[in-house]
Amino acid sequence: MWMTELPPFIPFFIGALILLATRGMLRSAVMLAIPILSGLHLWMMPEGVHLQFAFLDYQLIPYRVDKLSVMFGYVFHIAAFIGIVYSLHLRDTMQQVAAMLYAGSALGAVFAGDLLTLFVFWELLAFTSVFLIWARRTERSYHAGMRYLLIQVLSGVILLAGTLFYAAQHKTLAFGYIGLDGIAGWLIFIAFGIKCAFPFFHNWLTDAYPEATVTGTVFLSAFTTKVAVYVLARGYPGAEILVYIGAAMTCFPIFFAVIENDLRRVLAYSLINQVGFMVVGIGIGTALAINGAVSHAFNDVIFKGLLFMSMGAVLHMTGRMNGSDLGGLYKTMPKTTILCIVGAASISAFPLFSGFVSKSMVMTAALEEGFDWIWLMLLFASAGVFHHAGIKIPYFAFFAHDSGIRASDPPNNMVIAMAIAAALCIAIGIYPQALYSLLPYDTGYNPYDATHVLAQTQLLFFSALAFVWLNLKGMYPPELRSTHLDVDWVYRRAMPKVVQSLFSVLWQIDTAVRGAVKHKLTLCLGYFVGKNDRLSILLSRNYPTGSMAMWVVVVLATYLLLSFL
Repeated sequence: MWMTELPPFIPFFIGALILLATRGMLRSAVMLAIPILSGLHLWMMPEGVHLQFAFLDYQLIPYRVDKLSVMFGYVFHIAAFIGIVYSLHLRDTMQQVAAMLYAGSALGAVFAGDLLTLFVFWELLAFTSVFLIWARRTERSYHAGMRYLLIQVLSGVILLAGTLFYAAQHKTLAFGYIGLDGIAGWLIFIAFGIKCAFPFFHNWLTDAYPEATVTGTVFLSAFTTKVAVYVLARGYPGAEILVYIGAAMTCFPIFFAVIENDLRRVLAYSLINQVGFMVVGIGIGTALAINGAVSHAFNDVIFKGLLFMSMGAVLHMTGRMNGSDLGGLYKTMPKTTILCIVGAASISAFPLFSGFVSKSMVMTAALEEGFDWIWLMLLFASAGVFHHAGIKIPYFAFFAHDSGIRASDPPNNMVIAMAIAAALCIAIGIYPQALYSLLPYDTGYNPYDATHVLAQTQLLFFSALAFVWLNLKGMYPPELRSTHLDVDWVYRRAMPKVVQSLFSVLWQIDTAVRGAVKHKLTLCLGYFVGKNDRLSILLSRNYPTGSMAMWVVVVLATYLLLSFL
């Protein structure tokens, strides 16, 4: 009976402990077996609450299964398996243990039926994932990891505060629809928004993900933001503010991605862009929109993972990641090139690829609910993502110019992992009903009607034409060796300067105060030294013995007199 109630995070946590005591082939076998066996166990689990207990006056539900949570559970198992295959060549215990704990924490969060359990896994997501950044063991990765951890922990603190307010207001910790009524709803919303990379809260992602290890970035791209999408879909479906936040998320990263040189940072901005489509769907809140958001999250885990894996393969084999340093790699890395193009076609929503069958659901829902301007923004964002992820990534990495680098394709395990992801991208695009059957609602949506196919094909064609024209005219932003800052300029440049200036003034005040106090103390000591000299002269005088004896007699007489009285 207890086996049927075993939450999916338990095998991953146990596996992390086993990894500490194993080496070589046995460790690899354990890592591969855990997501497979846990995924099969989840496949057989019926819907419902499978584990609950009382804590103080509240009911905690660590394991709740329904269509929404199981959808994310499936894709997290797939992502964990692909990521493990991709990292089999590693001999780094810290990375492997952190990856297992991180995947388990994500599973724990999506199956949490109460806010306190969610908070525990919310913080575990932060503490386990940061080691995938620090594992690169560079000064840049250390500082990026510290900034990442600070913001993630801040999100957890806000979530805890919101949970306490929610419990006091509603007398329950059950995690369901929350809404934006009251301070509790807003605090929890902000906590979710930070992890979802809302505008002005997004820089932890573009700052830290590109500094993680080659394999660590693949895991990072799969879990944290998708957990945030899940909790928004659970707690705030139909919150109209999400429509506008999501639309902004789809658009603003395009401008930074186009001018960015680091190709993994381009993908980080692209990740925010794709999450924006999901947030819009959740904000619209209809059955079709929620289905679109959830299915796009499912697909994004796979095709964005594929793109991060292909760029990780380039970094692993060449040691370089800037578009200005790469090019011509298709000659010696043909497998990686083809697999990267599959990922690029998927994220660009080409017909017969996975992105097409999910992104179109969100855009259709926007039109049906009268969000015409939002639909235009999503259309612009679709063209933009084709520019920076669909064209720029493969073009500058593999085709732009001959960089002279002659690196071969990466180890077989990395190629196999990319091939699995690419096969899923194509399979879902060709047969979307397999994905649609897992969705929370049955809407009977058909992505392959003439209107959708023709409109998307035209969009992609003219977007490609614009890219070619801008390149030929020399108007496309060049790849420059530089680091672009946006909102993180506030805490990476402005705040340090303000703090430095503030402390400079404080040290000046401190020096002045110390000098004044020291001067006064010197004067006081001089005064007492003079007094002490006169007192010393007085006490050092020689008195006759008879005189001293007389005074002793006087003192004794006085004492006897007082004692008789």
